[in-house]
Amino acid sequence: MTIDEMRRELQRRLKKSRFAHSIGVANTAVTLAKKFGVDEIKAYVAGLLHDCAREFENDELPAQAERYGIEIGEVERALPLLLHAYIGAKIIKEIYGVDDAEISQAIHRHTVAAPNMTALDKIIYFADMIEPNRNYPGVENLRALVETKTLDEILLTALSESIIFVVQKNSLVHPDTVAARNFLLLNKINA
Repeated sequence: MTIDEMRRELQRRLKKSRFAHSIGVANTAVTLAKKFGVDEIKAYVAGLLHDCAREFENDELPAQAERYGIEIGEVERALPLLLHAYIGAKIIKEIYGVDDAEISQAIHRHTVAAPNMTALDKIIYFADMIEPNRNYPGVENLRALVETKTLDEILLTALSESIIFVVQKNSLVHPDTVAARNFLLLNKINA
């Protein structure tokens, strides 16, 4: 499937606002890929398809996860929306013809992150937070990081902000998010 075909198929499957967000993430991912020396086509495709499983309603996600043999942890059981990242990483091959482990992993990690993320993983995670359609307090500060910070510094700030946001909502913090942040800090300290 060509990128144009992927775009058309995604547009057919997603709500208008979710599709606009996906285009925003794809374009932002390309900008970040240029800056940080990452494959721009992979960044675009991963950004475009990162939310492809959002075609499913939250109550459908556990059944879809089981269909793909995805383990559902305690946090995902309580917050099934998180499953869309794991499901998306599986369906990109089936629906969009994308058989690329790096793209799949970036989609899998775009919501809660993980320790030892690749540059592509970091770009998709961050592009999802700062794409032009995002409008929340502090987003401009996050966008400005691109001008002066390394990718790891950007990710550390993004993870910290994400954890603070979730804690302030009195919601569950995914252990992978904490582990991703700790990994960056431990490697920064040990560097």
